[in-house]
Amino acid sequence: MFCAKIRMKVAFHTLGCKVNQYETEAMAGQFRQAGFQVVSEEARADCYVINSCTVTNIADRKTRQFIRRAKNSNPDALVCVCGCYSQVEPDIVWNMPEVDIVIGTGNKNDLVGMVTEALRSGERMREILSYDELSDYRDRGIITSMEGRVRAFIKIEEGCDRFCAYCLIPYARGRVRSRDPEEIVQEARTLISKGFREIVLTGINTALYGTEDGFKDKFGLKDIDGTGIEIIIRMLDELPGDFRIRLSSLEPTVVDKDHVKRLLKYGNLTPHLHLSIQSGSDHVLRTMGRHYTAEDYLEIVKVLREHDAGYGVTTDIIVGFPGETEEDLRDSLELCEKAEFLKVHAFKYSRRKGTRAYDMEDQVPGPVKNERSDRMMERGEQVRKTFLLGEVGRTRTLLVEEDSEGYLAGYTENYVRTYARCPEGRAPESLIGQFITVVMKDLYMDGMTAEPVE
Repeated sequence: MFCAKIRMKVAFHTLGCKVNQYETEAMAGQFRQAGFQVVSEEARADCYVINSCTVTNIADRKTRQFIRRAKNSNPDALVCVCGCYSQVEPDIVWNMPEVDIVIGTGNKNDLVGMVTEALRSGERMREILSYDELSDYRDRGIITSMEGRVRAFIKIEEGCDRFCAYCLIPYARGRVRSRDPEEIVQEARTLISKGFREIVLTGINTALYGTEDGFKDKFGLKDIDGTGIEIIIRMLDELPGDFRIRLSSLEPTVVDKDHVKRLLKYGNLTPHLHLSIQSGSDHVLRTMGRHYTAEDYLEIVKVLREHDAGYGVTTDIIVGFPGETEEDLRDSLELCEKAEFLKVHAFKYSRRKGTRAYDMEDQVPGPVKNERSDRMMERGEQVRKTFLLGEVGRTRTLLVEEDSEGYLAGYTENYVRTYARCPEGRAPESLIGQFITVVMKDLYMDGMTAEPVE
């Protein structure tokens, strides 16, 4: 291949979610196989790949900023843009003079070939699949490593069919497509054999895994108990090895308390769940097109906390959605206290052209959104501290990720960032990537301190 002989350098910049992070790892692997040298995004490269996000207007702006930054780093480099922003706004991206190649979300596997051809011909290229063409799971290849990590992401699903009123992502990612479960298991088995101790399952809407009509027939799973996401958790839970499984998120639009309860029997599944509430107001949830109530959500949290009083629940909350009142905001603030979240990710509503919410009346002014966001973040910090104080004295399992200023740092099974003293007689570097048992002690920085159980 042309690039293999001259050892061209390629750098990646990833915006957005864990799915994009996974897909960047997959693309980097394909470029390595083709003979490219993958370098850091700060390095001078011959080709820059920006894997874009479009969940908010800020994400769009950041994508454009990184496009310009890449060209400034090396005016002679190829600049390639892929991902959600280029899928929904291909003309805007294509008309940027810095850009040489534009693809969307469904054909990232074609990028190596397009780059190789562009290097040969010097021509610009654009290839965007239509929504109707985003109908098959197209990712290829098995991720075998993730540099510098002890946790590995595995993408299991593509697409979303919920079409919440504020969200562009279903248009960017297309229909729900589940990955072949045997391929997921093979990837997990390979990563575990390479020393990864935590497998994080991710997707555009992970809860929709296996929900397509005919899924079990397609993959020969008619004799497998369970439905949806439970199927792949069951298969992974049966793998040998000392590892744990983490779900990146579940959607209460898809799962309910009974569904979640069925997942609690799998021993390798961590007691942590990112469960996006988006609002604590039933009025706002209906307007958003979220098919549950605040009480439904709290019933799921109750099931989780009955299983483990310190079950870590993290969430997303949007403030300033069209028509949101002060009473609606108070409902969201009160729900935070009732749920005792480990972490609240507060977002100001971002008006996205092409969504139902874009044309809704009663758009909330920017200064009001800013003030409500501040209040939500303050409440989120309060409930985080309450949750962490409830962990004091509990015994947890810490997966050590790094030596941080004299502490062994990483995350417990319930996703508390933890800093533990190194056991006496052990070298810190020997424990990176290992599980150690700790007793949780005090609040510290972004998490807690802990003492190892000798």
